[in-house]
Amino acid sequence: MTGEKIYRNPVFTALVLAGERGEPEALTENSGAGCKALVPVGGTPMLYRVLDALSDSTEVGSILMSGPDRAQLEHSSHLTQGMAAGRWDWGQPGPSPATSAYAALQSLPEAAPVLLTTADHALLRAEVVDHFCAAARQTGCDLAVALVDHAQVVSAFPDAQRTALRFRGGAYCGCNLYAFLTPASRRVADFWSQVEQDRKRPWRIARALGWRPLLAYLTGRLSLEGTLRLLSDRLGVNICPVILPFPDAAVDVDKPSDKDLAERILATRTGAAPT
Repeated sequence: MTGEKIYRNPVFTALVLAGERGEPEALTENSGAGCKALVPVGGTPMLYRVLDALSDSTEVGSILMSGPDRAQLEHSSHLTQGMAAGRWDWGQPGPSPATSAYAALQSLPEAAPVLLTTADHALLRAEVVDHFCAAARQTGCDLAVALVDHAQVVSAFPDAQRTALRFRGGAYCGCNLYAFLTPASRRVADFWSQVEQDRKRPWRIARALGWRPLLAYLTGRLSLEGTLRLLSDRLGVNICPVILPFPDAAVDVDKPSDKDLAERILATRTGAAPT
């Protein structure tokens, strides 16, 4: 623990990363959408689905979008009307997810916890948000990270191609859900932005994290808890996992095959045929 006060106010500010990463992706180009966040999944732009889930959550009190850029924003009456109605706010995104997150967190008051997610989380549901936020507060940590057991994801969606984080004792999939629970937790976003700048220079990343823990992870000698403990010590914050019981929480939409999978999952929820 850092000794800083954990937020007891149950209302989170939700931060949605909705900017572009550079060159247009195949997913965006194939859809005809102006940006990735507005690619339709099941006939509805992904970002709209995320905003609906957050709006329906009992844990979220306000929503800030970091992106899409102003030109795309002004072409979406749904987004601009939601802003006018006070349903969500908007900020100009940075050149990368990490810089967007860091700048947005700097703009938010430290008096409330922040739930960070992404616009490509097209299957996000209020139930998942509520479960994660409530569990995150119970950890007593500075930063909580949502994960799903990889075996559960494979069992639920055998065709899914999800990246697994493999540890001694189990493998997990990320869920693009992070709870920043104390002011100290926000320094992780600063570290993330520094690491992202060095993504093409892996030796610098290794040096920042420490060679010994990195080698221990790569050789499968670190457990999930051990890895997060080492990261916590390195960054001076207490990072905890929240293991979610929702396999679909690990499905984001980065490529056309992800979109197809998400639409099949949505069809099972509604009983409709995939679009």
